[in-house]
Amino acid sequence: MALEHAILVSLLEKPGSGYELARRFERSIGYFWTATHQQIYRVLKRMENDGWVAARDVPQHGRPDKKEYSVADLGHAALSSWLREPIEPESVRHDLAVKIRGAAFDDPAGLVREVERHRQAHTDRLAHYLAGEARDFPPRPDDATDGATPPDAERELQHAVLRGGIAYERMMIGWLDDVLATLRRF
Repeated sequence: MALEHAILVSLLEKPGSGYELARRFERSIGYFWTATHQQIYRVLKRMENDGWVAARDVPQHGRPDKKEYSVADLGHAALSSWLREPIEPESVRHDLAVKIRGAAFDDPAGLVREVERHRQAHTDRLAHYLAGEARDFPPRPDDATDGATPPDAERELQHAVLRGGIAYERMMIGWLDDVLATLRRF
């Protein structure tokens, strides 16, 4: 996936400035596709030059005007084309897993603190995801799923991605617990 596609998805969800996009990347889509502020601004400029996004100046009181970006027809067509292209399953590149294997040739117990640090990071991210789920996707009453209301594709698919993140973090915590139990035997 190119950063352009992640930006198009974010702008289709809600138009915004480069700064607002960067904040969204930090809070949500960035857990699945990371980009720096500079990368976002550079790619936005290229996308604007290529006609994928349109920018309009938005006056701000007491501050310089900002550019608000939205997806243009060419950008929508590019995203539609990309969505129909097959992609290969991702290969995992996991530095910690290599360290764990390598610990057999050093002091395995010496890796405990590093694994605990990773476990805490995944625990924190899981808590963040669960808080976001509770905030953005509260349980609906049983009668809200009676089929009378058509499903909201954007909302349902955002929630599906979030559920994937939650499952991943839970899996990582379980695996790291197993690694810690193994390391502590040494």
